Amino acid sequence: MNLIDLLPKHWRDFLGTKSTLLETIALSEDTIPNTSNIFRAFERPIAQIKVVIIGQDPYPNPEHAMGLSFSVPKEVSKLPPTLRNIFKELETDLGITNESGDLSPWHEQGVCLLNRVLTTKSGISQGHKDLGWQEFTNEVIKVLADKKIVFILWGESAGELAKYIDPAKTIRSPHPSPLSSYRGFFGSKPFSKANELLINFGFSEIDWRT
Repeated sequence: MNLIDLLPKHWRDFLGTKSTLLETIALSEDTIPNTSNIFRAFERPIAQIKVVIIGQDPYPNPEHAMGLSFSVPKEVSKLPPTLRNIFKELETDLGITNESGDLSPWHEQGVCLLNRVLTTKSGISQGHKDLGWQEFTNEVIKVLADKKIVFILWGESAGELAKYIDPAKTIRSPHPSPLSSYRGFFGSKPFSKANELLINFGFSEIDWRT
């Protein structure tokens, strides 16, 4: 499998030689998400990206992993605890109650739901953390950081990228997982803050409903 060929052409052109970092990543047969969804977060043209929300790696459940950080397919009725916490904060922040865990409507509006590691082994969290994905996604963030984009960094893994981004464009808090959500994620108001920054940039707000 040639990962460079799977990356949409507009992103290959945008990243130039940095795309060759993908050549060092070798995937096994039990990789999730499926091949067609590995670069799902890269579907939108760069010029349409308004917000980047950075996650860690895909859900280890093959039925959940869909190539967009924190998102699960529409047919999943029991949402992962982290996503439930994200929705709790969204309701507190903007009064929006979401039932569907499919965050594709965010994606379609220009929210890049990007994991630092784009794949994992089925049933194993962080199963591909040592394959080299971080080097690739670090370069993605570096080139996006020069643009008028809001970056939402939740947790330590995402926070490692803060050094590449202007603090004025960064919204940062603990991770929404049950282990850390009460340490500052709840009450952080990332959704209203992101919309305020977008307005300051001259862009339309994100409709955070799913």
